[in-house]
Amino acid sequence: MTDPEEPDWLDDEERWNWFQFAYALIRVPAALETQMQRDAGISHFEYLALSTLSMATDRTLRMSDLAEFTASTLSRLSNAVSRLEKRGWVERAPDPADGRYTLATLTDDGSAKVAECAPSHVAEVRRIVLDPLTKAQQRQMGVIARRMLLAIDPDHASVEDRARRLFSPHVK
Repeated sequence: MTDPEEPDWLDDEERWNWFQFAYALIRVPAALETQMQRDAGISHFEYLALSTLSMATDRTLRMSDLAEFTASTLSRLSNAVSRLEKRGWVERAPDPADGRYTLATLTDDGSAKVAECAPSHVAEVRRIVLDPLTKAQQRQMGVIARRMLLAIDPDHASVEDRARRLFSPHVK
């Protein structure tokens, strides 16, 4: 009989798979950060905010939605958007539909920055994430990631649906 107080320890294979995955969770973002800093002089998070805005209708989102789609807090996002505003890449304004919200809009210069950054970013994503995998493994990665996100947040499906509507036709 198993002791209910005892953790369900990982077996050798689970422990090894977890180690590999946990290590990748650290190394992949670090590699993307390094590439973005080297090639564009901005953080990967700043690029994520810019590129997310670039896919939105009218290149505009509520800050709260942008925070959700970048898996960020409003505070972290606000600090990043302040830096992007200083560079002339994003503008903020009250939401005319509901003044309690703030809209972030990608400027023409911001759109140009995304267009400048995208090729090297995509090349790095391909090099470290997609190219080492077969097409079937890439699809599995998507399914696995979605299942993990649903385990973290059962409401992830509603976020995913909202993203599909907001970013259509960019998101399939």
